[in-house]
Amino acid sequence: MMGLVYISALYLKAYRYYYKINGYTFTPECWKPARYLLACLWDFQARFWYGYEIQGLENIPSEGPALVVFYHGSMPVDWYYLLSKTVLYKKRLICAVGDRFLFHLPAFDALIDCFQIYPGTIETCADILKKGNLLAIAPGGVREALFGDEMYPIIWGTRKGFAKVAMEAKVPIIPVFTENIREAFFTHSFGKKWLRTIYERTRIPLVPIYGGFPTKLKTFVGEPIPYDPTITPDEMATRVNEKMKDMIKTHQKLPGSVTRSVFERFQYLFKLNIPK
Repeated sequence: MMGLVYISALYLKAYRYYYKINGYTFTPECWKPARYLLACLWDFQARFWYGYEIQGLENIPSEGPALVVFYHGSMPVDWYYLLSKTVLYKKRLICAVGDRFLFHLPAFDALIDCFQIYPGTIETCADILKKGNLLAIAPGGVREALFGDEMYPIIWGTRKGFAKVAMEAKVPIIPVFTENIREAFFTHSFGKKWLRTIYERTRIPLVPIYGGFPTKLKTFVGEPIPYDPTITPDEMATRVNEKMKDMIKTHQKLPGSVTRSVFERFQYLFKLNIPK
């Protein structure tokens, strides 16, 4: 998938460059055709490789703001696939908050611009929502991606910023979880404690990521948690945390297994009546 993302990033750089060398004024609206094309490409790849499904897409509003909070797998391919479904079937873009290292990756500037990915201060995020946009945040971030395991722990720590953003903008929060996301890509436990110490001190993500296995991926979009002016951001964060734990308990077999999730991807083959 990362290869496809880099190809997409290079395509977007060439797309923008074409406009500039021909003397056209490049505006945010110019991204729409390229965004739609990439959404089609990512959606096809998701269905072909992962047998990707989504349940609850109707919970993403067709208009108006909402904060999408999702569990961060080792590689957030499910975000690309949810984004694609939203572009194709809702005709909407989900803006996103990205980790700082993302903005230093070579050739990613056009992709960041096209899909409106932001560093994400509370003020910036609240402003995006107040303008009527959708915004996606993974509270666990890189820490949850690299240091989670097959038991799917929620590693949010004391992060409450997402709740403060939702409360400030007075918008609902939509929880999202993808079954088997930690089996599609994963990190080994060997040396993880040492590597986490380095990460906590430097914020450099040195943990190697493995995978790309054709596991069965299914995204569950939960019902919106409405804005409640009577509770604090801490209480809202706890409410979302508990909802995410409930979604994991309901939709994920624990501990996660690469073998089982690949079998789930191709189990329809075992149901066919193949003549001898």
